[in-house]
Amino acid sequence: LSRLATPHVSSRYASSQSPSQEDFTPLPSIEERLAFLRPSRELLEYYRKKIADFDEEHEDLIKRLERYKETYDEQHKLQWEVRQREEEIAELQKALSDMQVYLFQEREHVLRLYSENDRLKIRELEDRKKIQHLLALVGTDNGEVTYFHKEPPHKANVQCRHLILFLQVTVLQRPAKSRVSHERNDTSQAGTKRSTSKPAAKGEKLEAPERYQRDNQALLLQVEALQAQIEEQTRLSKEQVEALLEDKRIHMEEAQVQHQRDQDKIKTVTDKLHKTQNLLYESTRDFLQLKLDSRANEKAWMAEKDSLLRRLDRDLDQLIPSREPGREKQQRDAKKALRADDGARKRHSREVKSLQEQLLEEQRLSNMYREQCLTLEGELARIREEGDAGRELFKERSEKMGKRLKLMTQRYESLEKRRNMEVEGFKNDIKQLRQKLKEVEKQLFKVTLSIGPDQDLEILREVRQGNRLTRRIQGELKNLKAKIYGLENELRIC
Repeated sequence: LSRLATPHVSSRYASSQSPSQEDFTPLPSIEERLAFLRPSRELLEYYRKKIADFDEEHEDLIKRLERYKETYDEQHKLQWEVRQREEEIAELQKALSDMQVYLFQEREHVLRLYSENDRLKIRELEDRKKIQHLLALVGTDNGEVTYFHKEPPHKANVQCRHLILFLQVTVLQRPAKSRVSHERNDTSQAGTKRSTSKPAAKGEKLEAPERYQRDNQALLLQVEALQAQIEEQTRLSKEQVEALLEDKRIHMEEAQVQHQRDQDKIKTVTDKLHKTQNLLYESTRDFLQLKLDSRANEKAWMAEKDSLLRRLDRDLDQLIPSREPGREKQQRDAKKALRADDGARKRHSREVKSLQEQLLEEQRLSNMYREQCLTLEGELARIREEGDAGRELFKERSEKMGKRLKLMTQRYESLEKRRNMEVEGFKNDIKQLRQKLKEVEKQLFKVTLSIGPDQDLEILREVRQGNRLTRRIQGELKNLKAKIYGLENELRIC
C-alpha cells in the first residue's frame, strides 16, 4: 500500500505545485509497469509465444527475401549472358561481312590474273605467228627446228609440252612454197634483178591471205577472251550487289528487332515505374494516416491516463484522512480500478507498438520502392542511350552500304561502257580487215590476169597445195586450241 501510495502522493504533490503540467505527465518505464502489474505466468507464456511467432515470421520473411534476391541475381546473370551473346553475334556478323568483302577482292584479283593470262596467251600466239612468218621468209637448212619455252621453277609443265609440240608441228609443216621460193631466191641470186623479184612478190601475195586469216583468228580469240572477262566481271558485280543487298536486309531486320525489343523494355519499365509510383503514393498515404491515427490514439490515451490519475489522487485523498473502517475494501476497489486502468493502458501501448511497427514497415517499404524507382529510372536511361547508339550505328552502316552500292553500280556501268566500246572497236577492225582482204583479192585477180597460162597453172597448183597445208594446219591449230582451253578450264576448276 505504501508502495502504491507513494507515487500517487508525489504525483499529487506535483500536481498541486504545477497544475499546468497535468496534461504532460511522462510515461513510466516498462519495468515499472510490469512491476506494478505483477503479470501472471499465463500472460508471460502468451507473450513468449507471440514473440517466438514473430521471430519465426521474421526468419521466414528473411528467407523469402533471400530467395527473391537469388532469383533476381540469376535473372540479371541470364540477361547479362544474353547481352554478351548478342554482342558476339554482332561481332561474328561483322567478321562475316568483312570476309565477304575479302572474298570479292580475291575474286577480282583472280579475274585480273585471268585477263592477264589471256592477254599473254594472245600475245604468245602473235609471237608464234611472227616466228612462223620469219621462218617462212628466212628458211632453214635443216628440216626441223625445235623451240623450247622456259617455265619458272615449281610450275606445271603441261602447257610447256603442248607449246613445244605446237611449235614443232608448225615448223615441220611449214608451207612448201616458202621453202621453194627461198631455194629459188638462193639459186637465182646471180641472175638478173627481175628474176629475183618475181618469186618474192609471188610469195608475199600468196602469204597475205594466210596472214590475214591468222590475224582474224587472233582477233576472234581476243574477242572471246574479252567477252569471257566481261561475263566474269558482270557475274561478280551482280554477286557483290546481291551480297550487299542481303547484308543490308539483315542489318535492317536486326535493327527493327532491336528497336522493337527496346520499345518493349521501355514499355515494361514504364509500367513498372507507374506501378511503383502508385504503390509509393498509397504506402505514403497509409503511413501518414497511421501516423495521424497513432498520434490521435496517443493523445486519447494520455488524456485518459491523466483523468485516471486525477481520480486516483482524489480517492487517495479521501481515503488517507478519513481512516474509515471500510478502508481495506476501498483499497481493493482502488486496486481493481487501477488494474483495469493498467489493462487499458497496456492495450493502448500494444496498439501504439503495433502502429510503430507498421510505421517502420511502411518506411522500409517506401525506401525500398524509392530505390527501385531510382534503379528503374537508371535502367530506362541506359536503354534509351543504347537505343540512340543503335540507331546511330544503323544509320552509319546504312550510309556505308549505300556508298558501297553506288560504287559497285558505277563500276558495273564503267565495265558495260568499256565492253560496248571494245565490241565496237572489234567490229571496226573486222570491217577494215575485210576491206583489206577484198583489196588483196582484187590485186591477186589482176596479177593472175596479167600472167600466162603456164604460170597460172603453176600458181594454181601452189595455191591448192598451200590451201591443203593451210587447212591441215588450221585443223591441228583447232585441236591444240581445244586442248589449251580444256587445260585452262581444268586449271580454273582446280
